[in-house]
Parts: sequence; C-alpha cells; structure tokens
Amino acid sequence: MSNTSETETMTLCANCGKGEDSSINLKACAACKSVKYCSRDCQIAHRPQHKKECKKRAKKLHDEKLFKQPPPLEDCPICMIRLPQIVAVQVYMACCGKILCSGCVHAFQSRAVKAGKDQLCPFCRTPAIISDEENVQRFKDRAELNDAVAIRNLASSYRLGSNGFTQNYAKALELFHQAAKLGDAQAFCSIGNAYKFGRAVDVDLKKAKHYWELAAIHGDLQSRFNLGVVEGQADNMDTALKHFMIAIECGYADSLEKVRDLHSWGYATKDDYVKAQQAYQAYLDEIKSDQRDEAAASDDDYKYY
Repeated sequence: MSNTSETETMTLCANCGKGEDSSINLKACAACKSVKYCSRDCQIAHRPQHKKECKKRAKKLHDEKLFKQPPPLEDCPICMIRLPQIVAVQVYMACCGKILCSGCVHAFQSRAVKAGKDQLCPFCRTPAIISDEENVQRFKDRAELNDAVAIRNLASSYRLGSNGFTQNYAKALELFHQAAKLGDAQAFCSIGNAYKFGRAVDVDLKKAKHYWELAAIHGDLQSRFNLGVVEGQADNMDTALKHFMIAIECGYADSLEKVRDLHSWGYATKDDYVKAQQAYQAYLDEIKSDQRDEAAASDDDYKYY
C-alpha cells in the first residue's frame, strides 16, 4: 500500500502553493502545460523564474507535434485502397462530398463512355454537371453543410477568379479561414500563401510559416515541402531534412529530389538518401493499383508517382 499523502499528490499553484479544491480551479500555463496557477496575478508574478523553462518546454511540445508523421488518408470508398496523399489524384465529388481515387473515377467513366451511357458519380450515381453554374451550386450546397473541401473550393474560385467568380482575395481568405477551422489542411496552406504573397494581407513571412506549420500538422505536403525549403534557406539543414523525409513517406516526390540535393551538397548522408528512396517506394507500393496505373497512363493529371 502506498504511503504517499494526499498533499504530496495534490496539484499546487506554481507561485503561491495553493492547492486545487472546490473553490480554486488551477489553470495550466497555455504555452508549456507543465505548471498551473490559481490566478492571472500568480502567473504574472511567477513569469520571471518560469520564462526560460517555459520556452524550452513549449518548443519541445511544438516540435513533437510538428514532426509527428501525419496519419494516412482513409481508403477510397470504392476500391478500398488507401487514397494517395497527393491532392492532384484525389477526386472530390461535389454531389455527395466523397473523395475518390483517380483510378475508380477513370474506370467508371471509361465504362460509361464505352457503353454509350451518361456520366454519373461513381459513388452516389448523381448525373455529372453540365455547366460551371451547376458545379458552383453544388459546392455552395455542400458548403452549407460545413463541408470543408467545398468551402475551400469556393475560396479557390474567388482567389483565381474562376467558375464565374470575380477575383476577390479578401473573400477567398475569409473562406479559407472558415475551411481551416473545420480542419482542412490545404486551407491552412492557402492562408500561409496569402501571407507570403500579400493577398488581402500584408506580406508576413513569419505568419506564412505559422500557417504552413498548421497545414503540415494536418497533413498538407506542399506546406511540409515549403517548410523544408524555408529551413534550408536559413541553413537549418537537419530541420529541413526532417521535413523532407516526412513528406517523402507520404509520397511527395519533390522532397525526394531535395534530399538527393542535400546528399550531393554534403548535408545528408548516403543512408539518408537510401532511406528516402525506400520510403517513397514503400508509399507507392501501398497505394498503387491497376486502375490507378491506367488512369495515370491516360492523363498526366492522374499520375501519383
């Protein structure tokens, strides 16, 4: 039986030592999560002696989150093979909100063409759109259901001035923020790009990096690649290599080229490059299928390798 007393295990205010009870609700330091305080005054009073350790602990927590391998995407709901992480070969169906792989979409459409039948959604069998207006309306309908991908697509239409929309960076940014709040990784990336290029906001590379980090944590590979480039430009080669390796394990070929360059410049070892090649091949082996290969052969936009 343990002899540890209740007072030894009780959570205490890091400044005044008050214990948590029914009248005192201690709140953790928002940055490091390692200490608690009974009041804002106590937190301020303790800041001088806590500041250094807080920054150290906060950075460790941040890096653990940032460099954690993102979870793989779900399987394609038709072929049940893991969806490629590369956005270009994911096909979003605005009729039902499903994301299908290019292989299933291409195979279904090819069979319909050969049979002389109308094009339908491979998943829900809704007739294909016949106009940009109909496509936009479907995105709007999905957006009203808080579909993050639909909202992000509407934002892209405003950013590009496409699908009948007048180019409006401010409206695009508003919608990207809306999609990001729903967890859309690409929306975070687009916000970062807005700060990089000054679209509806002042150029702010620090904020751009912040949003790319959020995007990378949510699984966006372009942002992960961007972070690798930024760290490389700052001569943080080890950090750059970490970003590129994570992207490679998710199938981002451009990052494989960057690791090759780092190796040729002496910033990565031969083992690093070999591991990168093996990781990329392992990814391809996991997500390849005959249908996806046929789709890739028929249209460069469907290439996943």
